Amino acid sequence: MLSYQHLFHAGNLADVQKHALLAWTLDYLIQKDKPLSYIETHAGRGLYDLGAEEAIKTGEAEQGVAVAEALFPKGHPYLNRLNEVRASYGPLAYPGSPLIAALSLRDQDTIHLAELHPQEHQHLRHAMNPWETHIYQRDGFDLALALTPPKPRRGMMLIDPSYEVKADYDAIPKHIGNIARKWNVGIVALWYPILSGGAHAPMLTALQAQFPEALRSEVRFPPVREGHRMEGSGLFVVNPPYGMAEEAARIEAIFKRLPRA
Repeated sequence: MLSYQHLFHAGNLADVQKHALLAWTLDYLIQKDKPLSYIETHAGRGLYDLGAEEAIKTGEAEQGVAVAEALFPKGHPYLNRLNEVRASYGPLAYPGSPLIAALSLRDQDTIHLAELHPQEHQHLRHAMNPWETHIYQRDGFDLALALTPPKPRRGMMLIDPSYEVKADYDAIPKHIGNIARKWNVGIVALWYPILSGGAHAPMLTALQAQFPEALRSEVRFPPVREGHRMEGSGLFVVNPPYGMAEEAARIEAIFKRLPRA
């Protein structure tokens, strides 16, 4: 349950989709001069070294951000975050979603991050030290229910589990239903892998039955190596803000321009 470490996969194409839409959403939200809350249930370590042995071993970043970033328009919030992180931490640094949030948000905003894995939690605390954030070593879904509705009430939650525990697929619709009932104005974004066996399909059916107005955005890409089951990724967003559907479509179009192996 606690074996997953995202360093092996940081900067892959699934990260590109997730982080690009996250960066755009946060950039949109801060245009209004009202404070907001950002909550993340499975935060990871926040900052990744793509030159580390783990990242090089899988080659996922080499086939991910290294290829995709050139296709984004100049000035896109995702590129801005990448450039800021590289300027501060070196050319092979890659921001996880907590760091994207910290760089995007303002002093008036509040950040809550949950990470249960002891080693990842330690890395997360170190990475987020320059910012005032609330970091918890506890189950992310438990924290989400405990914090909602947050203060300030306006804001966003990112749910990004590893799906190592197969029961997550069955439990997530109930978790999101409970969160949305407590925080009916919150933007709740779920990331999920698209696997060759279709494990995500029943989960999405259940979610769409609960939230017929939600945004569902999916991208497809070739498996990074033989035997790898992930062939795409998706985001399911409850209460998507104005313009998010159009931005998701632009990101989907970028993925269609990627070279195919």
